[in-house]
Formats: sequence, C-alpha cells, structure tokens
Amino acid sequence: MLEIQNVSKSYGQKKANDQISLSILPGDIYGFVGHNGAGKTTLLKAIAGIIDFDEGSIMVLNKSVKKDPIGVKKEIAYIPDNPDVYESLSGIQYLNFIGDVFNVSAIERQTLIEKYANMFELKEVLSHPISSYSHGMKQKLVIISALIHKPKVLLLDEPFVGLDPKASFLLKETFRQLCEEGASIFFSTHVLEVVEKLCNKVAIIKQGKIVAQGLTQDVIKNQSLEHLFMEIASEA
Repeated sequence: MLEIQNVSKSYGQKKANDQISLSILPGDIYGFVGHNGAGKTTLLKAIAGIIDFDEGSIMVLNKSVKKDPIGVKKEIAYIPDNPDVYESLSGIQYLNFIGDVFNVSAIERQTLIEKYANMFELKEVLSHPISSYSHGMKQKLVIISALIHKPKVLLLDEPFVGLDPKASFLLKETFRQLCEEGASIFFSTHVLEVVEKLCNKVAIIKQGKIVAQGLTQDVIKNQSLEHLFMEIASEA
C-alpha cells in the first residue's frame, strides 16, 4: 500500500530523514513517534508530495510520488498539524470544493458530509464562515474533508490535537472501521498512549533515523511505549 525505501531529506547540513524504510500495509494503523524535530513531519510531507526528497523512493499503491504525483494524490488524504483552510469560505463550501477536486459524486458527497458532520457535531455550523471556527472545529472540518473522498491511504500529523474527548474517541473508531475496510493509516503523534492502544504497528524516529519499528507489541515488549520512548530518548 505505502512503501518507503531508503528515503533521505536534508536541510543544509542537517539530515531530517536519513535512509528511512517503512512498509504500511492495507489494514495497518501505523503510529509514528519521535521528539520535536526528529523528522516526522518531513517524512509525511514527502509522502504527500508537498516537499521533495533527496534519495530513495516512495510508492503509494505502486505509484511513484516522484513520477506520478497526481496519481498518488488521488489515493491519499493528508491532514497537517495545523488546519490551514480557506477561511473566507463556509464549511460546506470548503467541503464541496474538496469534493469537486476529488470528483466525488453529488449523492455520495451529500451522504458522507451528512454522516461525518453529524458524527463530529459540525452540521449546525457548516453554513458559517470558517473564520468563525475554533481550532478544534477547523480540525474536525479538515478531518471530514479527508474522509469524504474515501482515500486508500490517510496521512495525519498530530490528528488529535485540538479535538475534544468525544471527537477523539470517534476519530479512533473511524480509523478502525476504515482499516477494516482495507485502508491504511499512517500518523504522527506525541500521545504515546493512543499509539499503544490503537496502532497495530509503530515506528520510532530519532534524529532522522528509524530506531525501532514493527508490530506494536513486539516493539514495546513487556513495558509501556512511554518507557521505551524515554529509554531511546536518553540514549546518546
């Protein structure tokens, strides 16, 4: 589904990603954790085609991010850590814009918008300008926009930031349902407890390098992910 092979990306003398290789399969909920500046956002943006990378290859459903960027973008949804949206639009105008971009039919669009707007308690404000939304409401809006075109691969950078407990719970349940239907989810977070409970696989990045990866229980073994992360963080 998502194959990352020996990917490197440098900013000047600093290697943000250093020979990273990961495989995210259909049905995976894959957690990606690391300290601030470890290289998580860089890799997510490289997969999404937002930034270029120096070495290696990234394939999404056998399509190359470098050779077929439009084809890849049709298959994915990317939610950044800060929900930047067109604030002059209303919520429904923004969702219809995304639906147009991904050629979602009118009937399917209406059904999915209603489903997720009701789920995330946003239906009553969809006619309001996005500029009037709180951070959490904007986060819910971009999550809905990512779901209405049924992407095969979801890339999310700190998706739970700004969400209230109910919305966080519903998003986790939505993740599980999507993966049961064959989608793949790759997301970064600092909430290690979420990764431990939700993700079947996890990768830990430190200073641009993957230092642990695999099935979550195989990686953490008989300790918590938090304890393992602190051990890795304290190593020279």
